[in-house]
Amino acid sequence: MAEIVNMPKLGFDMAEGTLVRWVVGEGESVEKGAVLAEIETDKATVEVESNYEGVVVRHIVDEGTPVPVGDPIAVIGAPDEEVDVDALIGAPAEEERPSEKQVEEPAEEAEEEAVAEEAPQEPAAPKPEKEAAPEGAQLPGGVRASPLARRMAEEEGIDLQAVDGSGPKGRIVKQDIQAYLEKKPEAKPAPAPAPAEKPAEEEKPAVPMPFYQAGGPTPEDQRTPRSRLRQAVGRRMVESKQQVPHFYVTHEYDMQPLMDLRKQVNAMLVGDERISVNDFIIKAVALALRQFPNLNASLDGDEIIHYGRINIGVAVAVEGGLLTVVCKDADRKPLRQISAEVRPMVKRARAGKVKSDDVEGSTFSISNMGMYDVEHFVAIINPPEAGILAVGSAMQVPVVQDGEVKPGLRMKMTISIDHRVSDGAEGAQFLQMLANYIEEPMRLLL
Repeated sequence: MAEIVNMPKLGFDMAEGTLVRWVVGEGESVEKGAVLAEIETDKATVEVESNYEGVVVRHIVDEGTPVPVGDPIAVIGAPDEEVDVDALIGAPAEEERPSEKQVEEPAEEAEEEAVAEEAPQEPAAPKPEKEAAPEGAQLPGGVRASPLARRMAEEEGIDLQAVDGSGPKGRIVKQDIQAYLEKKPEAKPAPAPAPAEKPAEEEKPAVPMPFYQAGGPTPEDQRTPRSRLRQAVGRRMVESKQQVPHFYVTHEYDMQPLMDLRKQVNAMLVGDERISVNDFIIKAVALALRQFPNLNASLDGDEIIHYGRINIGVAVAVEGGLLTVVCKDADRKPLRQISAEVRPMVKRARAGKVKSDDVEGSTFSISNMGMYDVEHFVAIINPPEAGILAVGSAMQVPVVQDGEVKPGLRMKMTISIDHRVSDGAEGAQFLQMLANYIEEPMRLLL
């Protein structure tokens, strides 16, 4: 029986996603769990896996098309199965569809025309004239381009009329913009007029000029548009700080026992099998949360949802912002399994190729800046969670023991908690419980 594949919800606040690339083409077989398509959200490009097994009967949307969450994007059926796709998805009559492959094209045309009509209203009439002037001949309703391609063209200052479209009916898609950008450097590799000016430029500085130099040119201000990821992070953090009453509790931990145990464990492991300090912290936090269900929770109106599973979100610094990958059921997994799962998720996040399962379902988060020599910081809660733990660096500091000053290895951790769900006493007790695992790390191996 044929099944409809809908645009998945790949994040708490995701409203729509852009279908960047079909990995499995029409008529090709797909297995359950195999990557079907790449979806671009505000946060990352996510590889979406198929929930069904069979043959891709039809792609309902083109590459580069934004699709609301829950809307159909493809149909998968059994081999040789005859599928009435229009009846299955409730598509318009055949006469309204120019071709079988462009189910949503009329809607896209209407959207493009609406964009073309709305654009002149903001800058008053001059802007459309400037866009239309270069080539003179435009298709009715403007150049045919996907919304993603239009946005990329705006960001790069590209005239869409100079780009050849490879999509249906010459529609410009993301790949066309990328191909145009790759060719652009070749078109202007050697600005021929420059040779006459080169000698004068070379005579000035014998060494590179510092950014600021007495008598040198004053650097100009630059405006850089925020990435979609940065916008999403900013939007959620403003929401969190404005709507969630944060409070913070800090505790300092003796890290020497954990570091000694880690050294012994890693001596028996090789390469990527080695366990990081963060892996120990994930496990310790997960075990401590068993005793504090209020912190493994979220607020829903006048009710608190206490999650049955303990899924630890790990903040990852990526280009243009932050992503949170999720280690599910971290309290039930051994350290080696946690390490084996988190490391590839972090790599995929930094490569911009996360899977939907990588970023879904966190119930409590950790933000670790220990690798940046940060003594102490506080983190903003990741909605709808009730708490987040900020982890600093393990530092050698003077410690008083038995009346004597000795060197010690200490690390500060600060928990941020939603005051509507918990209070300071519970936060302090959680950090004390965490000390049982951090300062007696053999508990994490049992």
